[in-house]
Amino acid sequence: MTDQAWILIAVAVVVVVVAVVGVIALTSGRRASRGPSTTLPPAEVSPYEVDQAPGAGASAPEAPASETEAPAVATPTLERPAPAAGRMQRLRARLARSGALGQTLLSILSRGELTESDWEEIEETLLLADVGVGPTTELMDKLRTETKVLGTTDPEHVRDVLRRELLQLVDPTMDRELHLEPVVGDDGEPHPVTMLVVGVNGTGKTTTVGKLARVLVAEGHHVVLGAADTFRAAAADQLSTWGSRVGVPVVRSDREGADPAAVAFDAVKEGRRTGADVVLVDTAGRLQNKAGLMDELGKIKRVMSREAPVREVLLVLDATTGQNGMRQAQVFAEAVDVTGIVLTKLDGTAKGGIVVAVQRELGVPVKFVGLGEGPDDLAPFVAEEFVDALLS
Repeated sequence: MTDQAWILIAVAVVVVVVAVVGVIALTSGRRASRGPSTTLPPAEVSPYEVDQAPGAGASAPEAPASETEAPAVATPTLERPAPAAGRMQRLRARLARSGALGQTLLSILSRGELTESDWEEIEETLLLADVGVGPTTELMDKLRTETKVLGTTDPEHVRDVLRRELLQLVDPTMDRELHLEPVVGDDGEPHPVTMLVVGVNGTGKTTTVGKLARVLVAEGHHVVLGAADTFRAAAADQLSTWGSRVGVPVVRSDREGADPAAVAFDAVKEGRRTGADVVLVDTAGRLQNKAGLMDELGKIKRVMSREAPVREVLLVLDATTGQNGMRQAQVFAEAVDVTGIVLTKLDGTAKGGIVVAVQRELGVPVKFVGLGEGPDDLAPFVAEEFVDALLS
């Protein structure tokens, strides 16, 4: 082989070596610029990384629903309160089981020729039923006169007389409606109807507020509750539970012992802001012999009136307390202008006469009665149905 051939071979080898070295250097430079590469086993690849990786050859597996979707929040099912109409009919069966006032009177009046001892028994029955001395005397006089004029002991005639006289005492002409007409303020803006609920501890006041809210919701009203019983945290919690069951917001303070008037004011303000129809405010149970606490009720009413006039002040009384309830009613009436009475625990008691006594004493109608422990056992008071329940 000639020298020229060896020279050509050497040149070719050098070119090949240079080319290989160049390729190796270029590849190393590219790898260095990308940084270190980490490969995860297929089982460890995050579904998020797979979904986002560009140019992936295979379709990415779907991520589990618990990882890619927010857990569904269960919407609480709101209760649908029963219509308020017709609730008083339930009272008939309950009073019938309790030996009601009317039944006792009918049994005595149907004995025949009534002796003075019989009339004394009638009087005692009326007084024990908390009808009151004045109304009892009136009813006794009318019953004596009617039975003499009729000259009969026929049970149906006696019943008709008793029904008429009892109905007159209960007075069906009194205005027992809640005043829920729209209110327009001096500024020309609509105001919610504001209602204040007062009463002594133990009468079922907070429960009554919750039940009354259900009555209003059943009638299609937009209601806001105010938990102004700030001295008892359980009262605000209880009211919040009642409100949540029917979708009614509750304005309350997070601080125990906060100013009740401030909470009431905020409730009315919230009612105006949300366009509510009714703002219903619960208050602390007041002891009628605590003048300072009674003065506070007046303050709450005045402060609420700055946002909207207070249309209703409902006094909750326990029907089983009799004349004690009467004294409570008198003191409350002096502190705030009571517009209506709510009698709780009327079922299963023979003290239905408190309806007559409290109305006669205060000139204020009984507007609602509690018929039991159920959430819809609060009924608008209807005089005729009440008397019929007594006599059933």
